[in-house]
Amino acid sequence: MIKKLLASVREYKKPSILAPIYISLEVVMEVVIPLLMAKLIDNGLEKGDLSYVFIVGGILVLCTVISLLFGVLSGSCAAEASAGFAKNLRHDMFKKVQTFSFSNIDKFSTAGLVTRLTTDTTNLQNAYQMIIRTAVRSPFMLIFSLAMAFSINGKLAWVFLGAVPILGIGLWIIMSKAHPTFKRVFKTYDRLNRVVQENLRGVRVVKAYVRGEHEKEKFETVSQSIYEDFSYAEKVLAFNQPIMQFCMYAGMLLISWLGALLIVDGDMKTGELMSLLSYAGQILMSLMMLSMIFVMITMSRASAERIVEVLDEQSEITNPEDPVDTVKDGSIVFENVSFSYSGKGGRLALKDASIRIESGMTVGILGGTGSAKSTFAQLVPRLYDATEGRVLVGGVDVRDYDLDTLRDNVAMVLQKNVLFSGTIKDNLRWGNKYATDEQMEHACKLAQADGFIKSFPDGYDTYIEQGGTNVSGGQKQRLCIARALLKNPKILILDDSTSAVDTATDGLIRKAFAEYLPDTTKLIIAQRVSSVENADLIIVMDKGRISASGTHEQLLETSEIYREVYETQTKGGDDNGAA
Repeated sequence: MIKKLLASVREYKKPSILAPIYISLEVVMEVVIPLLMAKLIDNGLEKGDLSYVFIVGGILVLCTVISLLFGVLSGSCAAEASAGFAKNLRHDMFKKVQTFSFSNIDKFSTAGLVTRLTTDTTNLQNAYQMIIRTAVRSPFMLIFSLAMAFSINGKLAWVFLGAVPILGIGLWIIMSKAHPTFKRVFKTYDRLNRVVQENLRGVRVVKAYVRGEHEKEKFETVSQSIYEDFSYAEKVLAFNQPIMQFCMYAGMLLISWLGALLIVDGDMKTGELMSLLSYAGQILMSLMMLSMIFVMITMSRASAERIVEVLDEQSEITNPEDPVDTVKDGSIVFENVSFSYSGKGGRLALKDASIRIESGMTVGILGGTGSAKSTFAQLVPRLYDATEGRVLVGGVDVRDYDLDTLRDNVAMVLQKNVLFSGTIKDNLRWGNKYATDEQMEHACKLAQADGFIKSFPDGYDTYIEQGGTNVSGGQKQRLCIARALLKNPKILILDDSTSAVDTATDGLIRKAFAEYLPDTTKLIIAQRVSSVENADLIIVMDKGRISASGTHEQLLETSEIYREVYETQTKGGDDNGAA
């Protein structure tokens, strides 16, 4: 785990190394200061030698300035290193997430990934800064101060070592109790993020159904759970302070008492006792800092484990060793394809599907909710891999293609249309980042979007809010279709992507496809028969299987499901009816 995390340090190795070096030099100066003070008192003040006092006093000031300088340098380097480490860690996780298949993302959940990229990464940033600075300073200070204490008076120095086993046992108990709680609380953070995301994304529904109080209760329940877990963990960690203070003050009292006896007996000088007390403070402060480091590591360990989970996760969809980098045409073949979202052995969403689609065909896919229409389409650009059987595009198994090549040749307008914050041009260029204004206008005309875009004051430079909240559902769908067309794909998949436009506009879009995209294979998933009745081939899905396939006229004669849907939508006068 540590090796995996340290790989994210990269270009920040230099400040990561300099920080402990500077802090070590600062410690040396701090350890020298009490020794100089002892000499100043015993050899200068008590003997009345002012010249000696001025010389040693000057050296003391110089040591203090040098110590301050090294402290500033170490703090600066540690801040740069920890911030850079966190930046790289976020970059590595985000880059890893980009390689995930849908099933990988489903495993972690969106809220869980957000927590890992924010809260967990911040915890590791703080821990890393403490490790390269305080975790170096404390042991060095402890060792050097102990060495100096033993050089002054070996018998009194043993008092310090008596505190070590007490602190060790106390810290072990605290860590063993706190770590499981922190693991649990970060999972609860995932739930909190999910509640907030759902509420903000569905704020219109919440207000429409007057469910604000219900959402508040959900939030308060999760928030209370975090409060209780953190309260327990903090109560456990709170024992660290009294244990440290007990060891610190008990040690100081013992040294003061025993030191006073030695001074009375003439076995020790006043300056030596003062320096010994200074070293006692440094030693016990070092022990306190070490305990704080252990506490921080306990908190960040849970975060580290969650981050490494993401970094170690292997995408279920990867490029083959020698990928095919050219898609010959838009032909599609399903050979006995079955698919389960749970992998082999799970419940099959798509069962034994076999169909041949020639390049350039317009294919309609019709079926009720849960009939696997979207699942069928998502196997073509390899958003998921078939559990059994093969999916071929251009005569080649999709698993043999370079992923970028395959997906560049398959444009897909998903059921949930997504627009990103930015101008209309910015969003359209997701289809082709080099698209000219003329190409964008042409694509928008085909998608019946050019008219409403030009009605905006800023036209194609109109700013789209996050999620496309400042355009209607139908406008959003048409912009997404135009974006897909700019890819100039060999296969175009429309997953119920004209449901929010009127029948006339839907007809104009289909007419434009037929006239301007004759060589592109078009898969149109729809609820309305009118959207697919002129297709070259219509596939009827039912309960995860291909129930029937053929032209509109053929299916009216051979498919009871298709005939029932057609009659319901036409005779019932509900052109928007759903199967």
